[in-house]
Amino acid sequence: MDNLDIAAAILLTAVLAWAFDAVTGRRGLAAPLLVAFTGALCGGFLAVRVFSVATMDQWLWVVWSVVAAALALVAHFLFRNTR
Repeated sequence: MDNLDIAAAILLTAVLAWAFDAVTGRRGLAAPLLVAFTGALCGGFLAVRVFSVATMDQWLWVVWSVVAAALALVAHFLFRNTR
């Protein structure tokens, strides 16, 4: 399959956002999904276009995407508005 790495990146990011939502005790999945997918897009862009450490036919950009999504979720947890 040609798009297996893209599907894996999407699935891993969604699972990461769901796990973050479950661990933090929040009830809204929309915000963690938005933050995680935004971070994943940025991580993939950094790996492929900025630092040129991977191409889209390699699996390294998937790792960069998931790590960036995790970092974005941590930043979201630390800096969110907690009225």
